[in-house]
Amino acid sequence: MPDNGVTPGIYGARPSIELGGTLQPALSDGLQELLVEETVAGLSRCEATFANWGPVGNTVGFLYFNRQLFDFGKSLQITMGGGQASGVVFQGRVMGMEGRYLRSKPPEFLVLAEDRLQDLRLTRRTRTFENLTDADLFQSVASQYGLQSNVNASGPTYRVLAQINQSDLAFLRERARAIDAELWIDGSTLNVQSRKLRETDDVTLTFGQGLYEFSVLADIAAQASGFVVSGWDVQAKQGLSYRATSSVLAGELNGDQAGATVMAAAIGSHDQQIVHDLPFTAQEAQALAESEYRRAARRFVTGTGVAEGDARLRVGTKLLIQATGTMFDGNYYVTKVRHLFDGTNGYRTEFAVERTGIATS
Repeated sequence: MPDNGVTPGIYGARPSIELGGTLQPALSDGLQELLVEETVAGLSRCEATFANWGPVGNTVGFLYFNRQLFDFGKSLQITMGGGQASGVVFQGRVMGMEGRYLRSKPPEFLVLAEDRLQDLRLTRRTRTFENLTDADLFQSVASQYGLQSNVNASGPTYRVLAQINQSDLAFLRERARAIDAELWIDGSTLNVQSRKLRETDDVTLTFGQGLYEFSVLADIAAQASGFVVSGWDVQAKQGLSYRATSSVLAGELNGDQAGATVMAAAIGSHDQQIVHDLPFTAQEAQALAESEYRRAARRFVTGTGVAEGDARLRVGTKLLIQATGTMFDGNYYVTKVRHLFDGTNGYRTEFAVERTGIATS
């Protein structure tokens, strides 16, 4: 940011564009607007709009309709930012192309691209998997698509996992959620990591110095003292019950006051009962209860902001927000990012964050 020497005072805000593995400076010059979006659910997408009228050989006409430069399935890479705040913000393939014929300005050409996770949502399946962990499942599905896998997430061994009329992407998202993991793709590698193990940059943003806007909410309405799950152990022929509490947040609070603690002091304690899943082992019950507790606890404090363009801001980034007051200064986890460019506003980054607690006083 401007006050920490990371972003140069002056740098080229226009993104660098590679198409089919080749750098295309002319595309950067002709770029009108760009949006790159990444969410905690995975599947990054890109929308790029180019001017589509100019010299073609010895005449003037449309620039990109002959499919010699842009074509379906062609690889697209976008690099943005300056100095240490620069980096690749998108790697994917062209999936759609749109012509725009406008009344007030020359024709435009819109390119739609998505990363390789798009492959996993094309086909719905009904099938079962037996005697495996979630890590085994992720690696198996990745290999079906010719993807490498980088899996670092713990979980129980299941007697049976069922995929019922779901796309592979929806199924993997469901399984990642069940073990408090996140999935995303880098190039041709499927990554599945527990949040606490996800390796990303640490970034500091200060309001008024690189952080243009920030809105943040602390809300106890959806908080709970504990999450309780019940099930049936078929082998032991006995009931199962597990209660997850704030102890599962070890390492995430950093001295803050958890939402459940604030709620208990304000309106009293209460538990949430999980009824939509039926675990068959004690390990499954524990994993499910703890995952649901963490998910709710992390939504105690949520925020959105707009910052000077910074390619280091990605889903999973550990973000330190400063100069917003005692209650909301502190560490946040980035859950959504949109890298934006246009000729009027230049490069900026919109983001969403969440946090398990607030300062005690």
